[in-house]
Amino acid sequence: MVILEDIPQTTVCASMPLLSPPVWAVLQRRLIEELGRSIHVYLDAYTHHDGPRKDELIWGDSLPGRDGADDFYEAFYNWPLLYLLGGTDELLPLAHRQWEATTRQLARLGMNSKEYERGYDQFHQSEGNLFFYFLCLADPTNDTLSERARRFAGFYLNEAGLNEMTQTVGGNSDPASLNYDPEINIIRAPHNGSDGPRPGLSDGEPEPYEYSSGMANYGLPYFDLPGIDSFEDLRDVVKARQMGISMQQRMGRGDAAVNLGVCSLVANAWLLTHDEKYKKWVLRYVDGWIDRAEANHGLLPDNVGLTGRVGEYLNGCWYGGLYGWTWPHGFYNLQAAALVASQCCMLLTNNVRYLQLAREQQEFILGLGTYRTFDDEPMSLKNHWIGQRCGLDQRNSSADRPMDAEANLKTFLVPYRFNGTEWFDYQPLSPIYPAALWNMSAAVCDWETIQRLRQRESYSWLDTHGFRTKEDAGHEQPWLEFLAGRNPGYPENALRAAFGQVIWRLDRIRTDDADLIKVNIHHWQERNPVTTEALVQLTLGAPQHIYNGGLLVAPVRHFDADRKRPGLPPDVAALVTHVAADSISLTFVNLNVTEVRTVLIQAGSFGEHEFTVANYVAQSSDSPYPATITHYEYAPGE
Repeated sequence: MVILEDIPQTTVCASMPLLSPPVWAVLQRRLIEELGRSIHVYLDAYTHHDGPRKDELIWGDSLPGRDGADDFYEAFYNWPLLYLLGGTDELLPLAHRQWEATTRQLARLGMNSKEYERGYDQFHQSEGNLFFYFLCLADPTNDTLSERARRFAGFYLNEAGLNEMTQTVGGNSDPASLNYDPEINIIRAPHNGSDGPRPGLSDGEPEPYEYSSGMANYGLPYFDLPGIDSFEDLRDVVKARQMGISMQQRMGRGDAAVNLGVCSLVANAWLLTHDEKYKKWVLRYVDGWIDRAEANHGLLPDNVGLTGRVGEYLNGCWYGGLYGWTWPHGFYNLQAAALVASQCCMLLTNNVRYLQLAREQQEFILGLGTYRTFDDEPMSLKNHWIGQRCGLDQRNSSADRPMDAEANLKTFLVPYRFNGTEWFDYQPLSPIYPAALWNMSAAVCDWETIQRLRQRESYSWLDTHGFRTKEDAGHEQPWLEFLAGRNPGYPENALRAAFGQVIWRLDRIRTDDADLIKVNIHHWQERNPVTTEALVQLTLGAPQHIYNGGLLVAPVRHFDADRKRPGLPPDVAALVTHVAADSISLTFVNLNVTEVRTVLIQAGSFGEHEFTVANYVAQSSDSPYPATITHYEYAPGE
């Protein structure tokens, strides 16, 4: 990771007077300032102010099962990201404080050991790890963070002191107590963490997989159990127990593709230390999954047994593992894992071949896409597609809608899951994924894929709709259209929408009369007022990070050179207007009319790129400015 003082610098002095501040610049600075203020309203409402639990989230004394640790970290995860973008100075110490308090709280609840989650799936763990990654990027010289990064990565490099479970016989650790099997190149269980591999999906006897309305959207994990043909059948306690036992046996051992999320944890240690052992581990582990995908005609299998055989506990099937192609989300979580792995390997090697892993999954699913009626499809993640739904609604209500209204409801959908017989669960292709791939590659082929998707979908990509998903993303389409030169109003629209979300969430906090001991564990996430999507897009020229453990990858990053800290200086707004493989265009505005600001622009989030030429607009020496118009008026020259 590049430190500020190590960066070679070339100086460009601004010479164009700002007579009419652009609206986007004023909105951007106002948003950053209001976000900094909003966190105090949030902290006052949802954390203890004194006593032994000071700064911890207001919650009870227990968590059921293995789930939930990520949700605590997610309550604050993007605060150091806001600091990185130019948020107030107090954000960094507050973020450190809340990470420490949350980790303390989770240890008391029995979820953490050695400051890291004891053992759960990487789909969820990777969400919670975002908080730590952003802290490390915001404060890379912090020795405590560096030690933690090494220790956390060490849980997967089988280094000494893994956990209290590790048994020593004759001076050697029991291999079964270590997360990673170096001989077969697998992580030993889908649930893993600081306590090593955690077999099964729950502690003790297998839990029945009972019917619940919340899980009904995801359907059956397996379709081959006698007498269980639909999710409704799980209302029968005997059948629910049968399904639970099957899930424990089939999903609870060996490696799972979703474990590729671990790559960010290990790559983060390399970014802080540049110790080659972390790089070697990531590349070897990812290469193992690439080999399995190539043996499966390019499609990533979702499970590997403890002997290294794909489908070892699933009668040879490449599908059916935990968070795999069949259940519960399919392509949604597997593509996130593939993108995270590709991203880490690109940062470590700059070798574009690693992007092919994510590209092949995307191309395969796109090839299965078809036009279907949005409202008729039983989508497992329908609440994720707010932007698409708003776009279709707006088109259907427009005056120029086609005569065939039913046809107008149809849009391009792709299948997310496979049950052994057919592909199913047709949904929109998440725009996050093709945007993330293009952001990493800047390749023409990936940009063309985005354009093909735009042409296929049955709504306008120009409109900005006011919503916020859990991922704090979903506005990739209008942003990409802005970069393409077709949506000049996007910066203002995006910032207004983001500002509205801050107001909405603060209002929800003020009117919140819930019993915080009994609320849903997502209660805090749904009210966290900090939003960064528009700021990442506009100031860094990148889409929002992959929410399941993605690092912040962007073509540029900014520093306040005078105060020697990350982010834009006070009063300075930035706008990335063009991104390509060999160029990027930026506009900077200093809204302070009396003080000079110095911005340092770094090529890449981690200094992974290089500037070779800088072209800029400057006032020429023969400009007539200041030219007399009337006795007291002046105007700039061309």
